[in-house]
Amino acid sequence: MNASVANIYRLGIKELWSLVRDPMMLVLIVYTFTVSIYIAATAMPESLHNAPIAIVDEDGSPLSARIISSFYPPHFKTPIMISPAEVDAGMDRGDYTFALNIPPNFQRDVLAGSAPTIQLNVDATLMSQAFTGNGYIQQIVASEVNEFVKRYRSTAVPLVDLALRMRFNPNLEQSWFGSLMEIINNVTMLSIILTGAALIREREHGTIEHLLVMPVTPAEIMLAKVWSMGLVVLLAALVALVFVVQGMLHVPVQGSVGLFMLATALHLFATTSMGIFLATLARSMPQFGMLLVLVLLPLQLLSGGATPRESMPVFVRDVMLAAPTTHFVSAGQAILYRGASIDVVWPQFLIILAIGSVLFIASLVRFRKTIGQMA
Repeated sequence: MNASVANIYRLGIKELWSLVRDPMMLVLIVYTFTVSIYIAATAMPESLHNAPIAIVDEDGSPLSARIISSFYPPHFKTPIMISPAEVDAGMDRGDYTFALNIPPNFQRDVLAGSAPTIQLNVDATLMSQAFTGNGYIQQIVASEVNEFVKRYRSTAVPLVDLALRMRFNPNLEQSWFGSLMEIINNVTMLSIILTGAALIREREHGTIEHLLVMPVTPAEIMLAKVWSMGLVVLLAALVALVFVVQGMLHVPVQGSVGLFMLATALHLFATTSMGIFLATLARSMPQFGMLLVLVLLPLQLLSGGATPRESMPVFVRDVMLAAPTTHFVSAGQAILYRGASIDVVWPQFLIILAIGSVLFIASLVRFRKTIGQMA
């Protein structure tokens, strides 16, 4: 037993030295857990930020002026005042995403209760901004009109007052979500890449044959790769969480960092085993890269990190229950966002461990078969 543990330890140290001597992998690790996370947090692809808007004011009333003044940064750029003839040409050139046309006699018709119409032109090629901004503009116009009308005539008091509370992210900050989800996605991606590349690198360099003549078993070789590459990703994720997410981006972490690291370690047991399995199927790094695309995209897009699982088809939700990332995302969100303790996330921990054990056994069987063919 002691000899086996010593073999696993020494082989793992060998893997770490091999990684140190691979500058491209080191650059990938550093970039993935620093720049990539910062970009994902600050890019805000689905947020409305500095959207260009033009307004045609054919009314020239206090109400139209009130509506115009309600559009300001950071959601919108300062509105550009144009004439009706300039709307189509400006939209064709892409000068602005939204063009709001306030018709003549708008204030008079509003006060008369005749429900006038405001035209909103939207450049739908900018889909995320168009979808979000459309709702923003409707709410802004309706709010300003209602506030204006209250000064001139009484309005019915609503029977119910809705008190809205935003929990876990009061200001709806995109960076809070983007940075933490990027860590979870990068843990999955990098653990598969590092373990798979380590095995393929040994095969391409011929060092796997050296291991075959040594008094080590396939299980020891595989466990060495799992713990060494998993440790690298675990430490990188911890550094990213503390220094990039909490330090640079000032994202508050509600739960225990140690508990999240435990969930990450269990998840790494599953994904590193998956990386070895893919490496036994591929014969070269290009083949491994193609397999990686087929595996990573579903893991990242369908695990609940990008979109809520409730919005997916039932078949997809059921299939993705077999993926460790689904349960890792669920546990990670509960810990980091909602401050969940082990009493809440222990079912996800057990499921990740069970899936990891199955993946490890399958990878070990495939690894032994591959080594037997080489021998």
